[in-house]
Amino acid sequence: MPDVDLDDLRARLRATRWARPWPLPAWQAGTDGDELRRLVEYWASGYDWRRHEAELNALPSHFAEIDGIRLHYLRFDAQSEGALPIVLTNGWPSTFYELVELAERLSDPARFGGDPGDAFTVIVPSLPGFTFSAQRPSLDAPGVHELWHRLMHDVLGFERYGAHGGDLGAGITGRLAQAHPESVVGIHLLDVDRTPRDSDAGLSAEEQSYLDDSSAWSAAEGAYAHQQSTRPLTLAPGLSDSPAGLLSWMLEKYRAWSDCDGDVAGRFGDDFLLTQASLYWFTNTISTSFRPYYEGSHGRVPDLVRVEVPTAVAAFPADLAVRPPRRWVERRYHLTRYTVMPRGGHFAPREEPELLAADITAFFRPAVHPAFTLTGIPGDL
Repeated sequence: MPDVDLDDLRARLRATRWARPWPLPAWQAGTDGDELRRLVEYWASGYDWRRHEAELNALPSHFAEIDGIRLHYLRFDAQSEGALPIVLTNGWPSTFYELVELAERLSDPARFGGDPGDAFTVIVPSLPGFTFSAQRPSLDAPGVHELWHRLMHDVLGFERYGAHGGDLGAGITGRLAQAHPESVVGIHLLDVDRTPRDSDAGLSAEEQSYLDDSSAWSAAEGAYAHQQSTRPLTLAPGLSDSPAGLLSWMLEKYRAWSDCDGDVAGRFGDDFLLTQASLYWFTNTISTSFRPYYEGSHGRVPDLVRVEVPTAVAAFPADLAVRPPRRWVERRYHLTRYTVMPRGGHFAPREEPELLAADITAFFRPAVHPAFTLTGIPGDL
């Protein structure tokens, strides 16, 4: 990153025009001003971007051009022969950076005390329009799931592979499996499709309660998604011009959606939060990161009808929405494993990478060791 860009960021941070405070308890109506001011001051004067930039540059980054789109991805090669490839997909406001420790645990389990025979070759692409990947050239360009298949199958040469995703990444992963069951051996999800369909006849009381609770959550907490789905380009200039505004928009989500007991900095660390914000800032991609929301609400994303490949769901208790009943998941996926986690939230790859890696490994182990069949293990719901 040129010095001029780093100097510009610091100057903007120091010149922040702070909003007038309200006489309300911290976080009740949005991002707490005192916590935001503390992080902005650290970002401007204490945070060492050059150190984190060096760490990012040391990651196994690669680029591929698919349908005229330059895609960035990380590749972590397994420390054993014949490993199953797996593609990991993040959501919003995350980046590839959030998945690094999970990828390291999956590709080199022996380093973390695991069985080297359980290793995966792990691919972590950056979503189009997120950080180092270009955005798709039009709303009619091939969907992200198709780009992922082209990357995994055509570019990298994997005939068969697994997939994992959370948030936006869960939808991409589901559509990938639906479209290419001949290549996708199984999928592991942190979230499931919650869109009611005409075919959803005879819902149980538990399922109807789940939909009602999901709607109530959206009404209370979903303003960000509504804005990003309807008028994202009204929001984008402010967040692209003010690093304090960008950080505020992201910070509130890291606190609200994680298992942090209100202490977001204690859970994630100041440097991680500011590295995530810096990645969006220096690449100027907060605007283009909103596109999946807009496209999803304007009929530009294929419906998830039915995923027939084996599917695992890991439910983390502090995730942003209510936990889906097993029967609801089974309506849309060939569910073979359902794990209720003891702790963790929406950002599980960063919050609880050990728990998540263990669950992914247990689900895909039959694919890694052919003596087993890929039927999964019953969960505790």
